[in-house]
Amino acid sequence: MTPAIEARGIRKQFAKKRSIGELVRHPFRKSERVLALSGVDLEMQEGEILGLLGPNGAGKTTLLKIFSCLIFPDEGYARVRGIDTVRENRVKPLIGLVNSDERSFYWRLSARENLRFFARLYNVEGPRIGARIDELLERVDMLESADRPFSGYSSGMKQRVAIARALLHDPPILFMDEPTRSLDPAASLALRRFVQEQLKERDHKTILLATHNLHEAEELSDRVAILAGGRVRQVGTVDQVRRWGLEGERFALEIDLATGPVAGPFTVLSDAVEGGRRKLTVRLDDGTGFEELLRGLFDAGIRVRACDREAPDLEAAFGRILQAEQDPA
Repeated sequence: MTPAIEARGIRKQFAKKRSIGELVRHPFRKSERVLALSGVDLEMQEGEILGLLGPNGAGKTTLLKIFSCLIFPDEGYARVRGIDTVRENRVKPLIGLVNSDERSFYWRLSARENLRFFARLYNVEGPRIGARIDELLERVDMLESADRPFSGYSSGMKQRVAIARALLHDPPILFMDEPTRSLDPAASLALRRFVQEQLKERDHKTILLATHNLHEAEELSDRVAILAGGRVRQVGTVDQVRRWGLEGERFALEIDLATGPVAGPFTVLSDAVEGGRRKLTVRLDDGTGFEELLRGLFDAGIRVRACDREAPDLEAAFGRILQAEQDPA
């Protein structure tokens, strides 16, 4: 089956911006090159939401721009439904881009007028434009405010108009770059619900979602990819990435203070007294299950007051992956 989105060996460099002073003093000096992507491999299937995570400067926006035909890779290739993105005339009808750049709209025009302008650029058929715009404005809950100037909209309203614009030509694939950036919690929740219920479950869109919001990635994504140092360092389901770098299951135990040294079919990761309670974190040895853990403790005469399985944390996994990138040895 042909992937919905595919990248192989993508490299991209940019010329570093120079100050006016540098241009005056050294007008003929070549600009320093900055490596944004250094060999990205990535693949998505139809109907999937992939969360693209990474620190600032990791290259997330650059990758989305390559898939969106806004820039071309220096090396490697990006394909949308098997079509190379360099052949943009064939790719553009298949994709829609949602970003948080409000400057791409005409602020003196209303949402309806902006959408009518962009519908012409997207080659939406003239007789369908009015009905399509009304349909999208209703779906993003902007119909009542559609004729107000764009400049008077809140950040959440502007973002909803951006989503409507990306959907004008009903593309099967969407690229979303920090869609909830600068939105308040209520607006972020509403946008995530729209993505989940409308775009994924109803329309079955394929969505590449670049975000800094780990909770957003966990809530929406079928899989997540960690981009660091210009490469995809890890990719998998949220649960698979959460467990990256962890060996065995972990449990948090609370036992009697009078209990002596603790031993069993596990490794003690921490042992401390907090608030008059002795708390341990243990990791199960290979082949050891939860029942074996409890049996070993009881056989040793250890009274367990509480026991909770520690759920792997995506934020902690993200930190481990970035640390491994900084300290490859």
